[in-house]
Amino acid sequence: MAVVEAVFTPPAGRRAVLDRAHVGDVEGAFGTLSEAAVPPARGMRARLAALAAVLGPGVVIMAADNDAAGLGLLARAGEEHGTRLLWLLVALAPVVFVTQELVLRLGAVTGAGHARLIIERFGRRWGMFALGDLLALNALTLVADFVAIAFALGYFGVSHLLAAPIGAVLLLGLMATGSFRGWERMMFVLLAATVAVVPLLLLVHAEGRHAEVAAHAPASSTLVLVLALVGTTVAPWQLFVRQSNVVDKRITPRWLGYARVDTAIGTVAALLVAAGVLVACAWAFGATPHAFSDAGDVAPALRADLSPAAGAIFAVLLIDAALLGAAAVALSSSYSVGDALGFRHSLHRGPREARTFHAVYAGFIALGAAAVLVPHVPLGALVTGSQALAAILLPSATVLLLLLGNDAEIIGPWVNPAWLNALGTVVVSAMLGLSTAVVAHAVVPDVEVAVGAVTFAVLLVGGLAAVVVEHVRRPRSAMTRAERLSWTMPPLDRIAPPRRSRVRRLVLVGLRAQIVLAACALLARAVGAL
Repeated sequence: MAVVEAVFTPPAGRRAVLDRAHVGDVEGAFGTLSEAAVPPARGMRARLAALAAVLGPGVVIMAADNDAAGLGLLARAGEEHGTRLLWLLVALAPVVFVTQELVLRLGAVTGAGHARLIIERFGRRWGMFALGDLLALNALTLVADFVAIAFALGYFGVSHLLAAPIGAVLLLGLMATGSFRGWERMMFVLLAATVAVVPLLLLVHAEGRHAEVAAHAPASSTLVLVLALVGTTVAPWQLFVRQSNVVDKRITPRWLGYARVDTAIGTVAALLVAAGVLVACAWAFGATPHAFSDAGDVAPALRADLSPAAGAIFAVLLIDAALLGAAAVALSSSYSVGDALGFRHSLHRGPREARTFHAVYAGFIALGAAAVLVPHVPLGALVTGSQALAAILLPSATVLLLLLGNDAEIIGPWVNPAWLNALGTVVVSAMLGLSTAVVAHAVVPDVEVAVGAVTFAVLLVGGLAAVVVEHVRRPRSAMTRAERLSWTMPPLDRIAPPRRSRVRRLVLVGLRAQIVLAACALLARAVGAL
């Protein structure tokens, strides 16, 4: 108990690393980590108590990753391809963990949000580009989540005119307490409901529905589906909300070991839930493909093909996923706008103390709820398109993330190791190859795979060469472990500006052009499908 009491002691003061824009965000807050409460070095009981105190940002954000759009895509993947795309979830597991660990490290060491660091180290223009991409994607995702809430509640006979207000009230209630611990506990309640995937699997298995479906989707559709699955698994909004949430909880380098365990638990749990949904739909619809247009079609299909209980379980999972996802996505918008404009943005502050922060959150919730009232919203196209857009934006977000992770001025001895930069290069190259294939399909449909493969190979070779050169030129740190644990970023106004190079500018401009081209190709494909 002594450890837990020490962990939840009110912080004595703000870390010097935080600048004036954030002063007062967590002073006197209960439930965050005190700088004085150094993680215990001995005793399993003490370690578990410390882990329990740190546990939260990783598990919650990763659970929110399986939002309504994600569940719809997983159901469609299982229905169209059986279990053949499970390999993609396994391959994405290390990518998810590494990206989440990097934003965790940035938040713990710098004490600043992701949007704030991008603006400070890349300039306001690139910061506004990143923020604009994020807010546009978040708006689409929230619309998809609210339409999914309407479909899922409609399964139980609730009118869509009531479904939107119910969802909005629940989501606004998450933020109303002005307490980080209160928000986190309510998110854990939503997280616990994801275990409903277990009885769904058991029901499907009991019915003997595990015939393997023959893939019946065209190659071009599969390409976009894979792109969308990647986008829903490693979405850009995760980077922004996770880093700010780490800062809000006051995790510092001393707590990184425990926070990495939190990240690992969240990654494994989220991917197990995702795999469970995919497998359940592959088994349930193996013999009778349905060609789902959106997640709202899945529960009625389960009721018709399996049992009312199976349909009800999926509807509950869909409501829970939509609430988790909408809460995290709207929060990422509030955090990021606060970073960009400098107003107070913290879960420790109620609506009266941080009005703009809560107003941005409420505005995004209202946008999603209002979309339910628009007749004939094409949820299927919206879900696939929004998640494919997330995958198109991912290379740019990952490059900025990797550059921040190698910026010794802000992250000091915690810069990325060479292997992480190499893995990041593989991820960026693969995503650019996929999105290039989408662009190629819009122009010359017969060569999309070849063009994507060539793009991937060229970028991979060039990127790995740059990683090797950077690693050889980097000076080695002589800091001890104790010195590393106590190192935090100096105030931003005292840090030397980043090096401006033509190569770096060319890379950023190229990524921006690629986003525009790929987004236009995706839009053209969506319009052609209508």
